[in-house]
Amino acid sequence: MGRREERLFRLNDEIARLREEIRLTDEELRIHQHLDDDARRDAAVGGPIEREDARGTSADVARFAKLLDDLRGRVARLEEKRDRLLSRLH
Repeated sequence: MGRREERLFRLNDEIARLREEIRLTDEELRIHQHLDDDARRDAAVGGPIEREDARGTSADVARFAKLLDDLRGRVARLEEKRDRLLSRLH
């Protein structure tokens, strides 16, 4: 097997690993979104502690959403790299 084929296999492995990380991160984001919804409702009728909790859960949602976007961007770049490599094999 040549160097290009080995690189292709490594790229495919990394893409698969990142896709699994995306799946898990998406699931965790959904959990944080539910927690944030609850915290916002509590903050609307509660006091300063509930509002502080809502700010924290909102920050968690933003952090996981950014992570998800970053992971998807990495996958897209690796897929483009893989496609360029595949075109050179033919």
